[in-house]
Amino acid sequence: MSLKYEKLSEELCERIEYDRAEGWRNPYAARGCDALRRNPARDAENLWRPAYVRDIDKIMHSAYYNRYTDKTQVFSFYKNDDITRRALHVQLVSRIARNIGAVLALNCDLIEAIALGHDMGHTPVGHAGEDFLDRLYQGATGRRFAHNLQSVRVLDGVFPYNLSLQTLSGIVSHNGELELSHYAPEPLGSFAEFDAEMEACRKDLSRTAGLRPNTLEGCVVRVCDMIAYLGKDRQDAERAGLIPPDAPFNGGPLGTRNAEIINNLVVNIIENSYGKDCLSLDEAHFEALRAAKRDNYESIYLTDAIRARIEGAVAPMFERVYCCVVRDIREGGDESFVHRHHIDFINASPYKRGAIPYGEREDADTVACDYIASMTDDYLVDLYAHLYPDAPLPVEYRGYFDK
Repeated sequence: MSLKYEKLSEELCERIEYDRAEGWRNPYAARGCDALRRNPARDAENLWRPAYVRDIDKIMHSAYYNRYTDKTQVFSFYKNDDITRRALHVQLVSRIARNIGAVLALNCDLIEAIALGHDMGHTPVGHAGEDFLDRLYQGATGRRFAHNLQSVRVLDGVFPYNLSLQTLSGIVSHNGELELSHYAPEPLGSFAEFDAEMEACRKDLSRTAGLRPNTLEGCVVRVCDMIAYLGKDRQDAERAGLIPPDAPFNGGPLGTRNAEIINNLVVNIIENSYGKDCLSLDEAHFEALRAAKRDNYESIYLTDAIRARIEGAVAPMFERVYCCVVRDIREGGDESFVHRHHIDFINASPYKRGAIPYGEREDADTVACDYIASMTDDYLVDLYAHLYPDAPLPVEYRGYFDK
């Protein structure tokens, strides 16, 4: 197979090299001294720990970061270490976004913080789990669940890490399902404004489609979320045996393989965005991006093979676990798993939320939603099997040696 890797124009390469030699600094890059925090007396930047490096450290050492390792990216219940889990996805987003950010002379520490934290609130079993938890939570409370909102809740509420507003804005606005040809930051001046928008989104989930990062770095992460999964998901689908290696795919100027797609989108973004206050793709690459994403939905995400295998198993499992957890919270048994594995775990964190412990100010449904969203795939399956030992396990793992 002949692969095609696009390159930056000679004119732009010369301009970038000249700017670097002259010490040019991008006026649109986020500055650490501008980082806004809920508690400005804490986490002041210094030479060895700049503002957004502090955010990176808090995210990577956070209580839930390890759990990325066993959370579905797209394909659930496969015993196959060559298939992407969410831990690899956030690293790929970070790496691709930092590549773009470095050439555009943006703040790569802020880019990394947003990228590594953007899926912290994701449920087990991928977007299917997110949809089921949203239905259950909305049915019980009228409020909505979305993984981007939950990521902010985990990093700013459940554990008050005192992250910067710039990092939190990038995380909640990372919507990788909504492709745009033009990405421009939207000003956001205070936590009061941010909190009001978060509350509005929990009441009306359609508002999340209009969220925009307040920095150009957040815009880079947003487009790179798509770049990271577009070709990788096809690669994983081949490894899972869901599509043949020679499945027809017309990526146009993007190419057909993951490496081509990443390179060619990165090059096009840099070519059309250097020195500007926004990110852009040219029309040909944007249309190819939309077509490739549409092809992924038709050939992978919405196929009967995926939907039947996940939805038939996961929906009843989520519902039974949710109802059981809510009951345990309301009955107040300190020996229940939601208390021992979740409420007590959070309250033992060195990051305290004030005088009222976690679990005493939230309603039972919100605690249950937090708990289930925090679970890994295997934990959810094991909890279900423990709670309902006489019920047949609804999921079936596909092992290394299964056809």
